[in-house]
Amino acid sequence: MTTAEAATPAPDTPQLDTPQLEVPGPEGPGPEGPGPDAAEPEAAEPGDSEPGDWEPGDSEPGAEAGPRRRLRRALLPAVVAALLAGGGLFLHLGAQVRGSADTANVALTDAAAGSRVTGDVAAALARVFSYAPTDTDATVRAAGLSLDAAAATQYRALMDQLRAQVAEQKLTLTTRVVRVGLVRLDADSAQLLVFLDQTSQRVGRAASTVPAQLSVTARLDGGHWRITDLRAR
Repeated sequence: MTTAEAATPAPDTPQLDTPQLEVPGPEGPGPEGPGPDAAEPEAAEPGDSEPGDWEPGDSEPGAEAGPRRRLRRALLPAVVAALLAGGGLFLHLGAQVRGSADTANVALTDAAAGSRVTGDVAAALARVFSYAPTDTDATVRAAGLSLDAAAATQYRALMDQLRAQVAEQKLTLTTRVVRVGLVRLDADSAQLLVFLDQTSQRVGRAASTVPAQLSVTARLDGGHWRITDLRAR
């Protein structure tokens, strides 16, 4: 009877979870399995750090506590959501940062002035890049009112080359401004990025449309914005 009673606790030994902690105690388990004192290291470990930050794997380099990892995983989506929700605020702050180096740029802050310059530039481009075989003179006159400086010089050189071809091929060109992006705006100058659709048609042929992009510089002159430089992109 004495031998049977001593062997009885043995089958229960694998069911204990204490060995999974891998935290060595001051005294190792006895030959008959862990005794009542084996759980003492488990109770002592949490006291070594703040609640919720216990790291049972401190003895293993690179190990990270499960509660701390779960906390970071819970916080990350909240931070991302806050950044997305505050997108307008960060754009405004970004403009302020840029403004610290260039306080005159009001492209993001003066909606009325931005609307005037984009409207004037869009209308000018639609006029000067639309022509008919019998009416190129009207297009050139419109360019004289809308273009200045380098842009006027570039346009005159272009039209000198195109006049004969337009009349000979009976070519009609229609330009439609699709979008205007205001890059920089101050009291009397602006830089813009303009997206165009240009539709050309020759007599007896189907019309074709191609997109175009222009970098535009404009200057305020007598209450109207005139284009001073054009660059194809």
